[in-house]
Amino acid sequence: MNASPSPQTAFASVTRPSFGVVVGGDGLFSHQGRQLSIPLLFVGTKSRRPTDSKARLAEVYLTGLEAALRDVKAGRYTVVKHRRLEVSISGGAFKGEIFTDVSLEKGADSNCIRYALEVRGKGAEFTDSAVSNGIVITTAAGSTGYYSYLDKLDRGDRLEPEKYTVIGEDKVGVCHIAPVYTSRDGTSRHPLRYAVPWGSKFRMSLMRDADAHLFGVTRSRKGLRITTEDTVEVGPSKNSTNVIRLASGHHA
Repeated sequence: MNASPSPQTAFASVTRPSFGVVVGGDGLFSHQGRQLSIPLLFVGTKSRRPTDSKARLAEVYLTGLEAALRDVKAGRYTVVKHRRLEVSISGGAFKGEIFTDVSLEKGADSNCIRYALEVRGKGAEFTDSAVSNGIVITTAAGSTGYYSYLDKLDRGDRLEPEKYTVIGEDKVGVCHIAPVYTSRDGTSRHPLRYAVPWGSKFRMSLMRDADAHLFGVTRSRKGLRITTEDTVEVGPSKNSTNVIRLASGHHA
């Protein structure tokens, strides 16, 4: 989708902006990307600390923001629509949107969690069970995060932090986090990571009480506490995240 507002309207209003600028890392991009419907320009910040966000979703770094804004004002950009996922807990007791990924993970008081994942969709009808640190379900926009941890370990005991996988916009990615056991009902498979067609629906439930939390749906660093009484459902959302892509090469 192309978008070329006139220079007069691009910066016309604070209360009704034509677009937004988000400065930070992938966590902030993920949060604002699931909240806002206006086109967003993601601006990364460079840091000397190696464990800070890599800002892989950034279109430009902060040092190039001034030039990027000139391009936006002149209409030299396009807007790319990214599909979102919708998350609900226990039939709608909680509902939220996902731009990048959602994860069910163990807390500090559990060594691991035991859970089942039901997948239902075109060409994807199965149930996985697992004992692991958790599970992540991701869109294409979030696939360079948790979903890519296996890419970084593909040389045995060597870590390659810059390696990652990008799945297609027509896919949803699933990845078990550091599992000790997985199985797929009715098969001999022990899945670690896979992608299924967009439109598939997921149901996650704990098989045993544990200190488990759902991340990626609120701003809380503690996430949402999940028990065996809860069912977490994930499926396609009707909404999308609109991301600005620059035409002049001021990319991150």
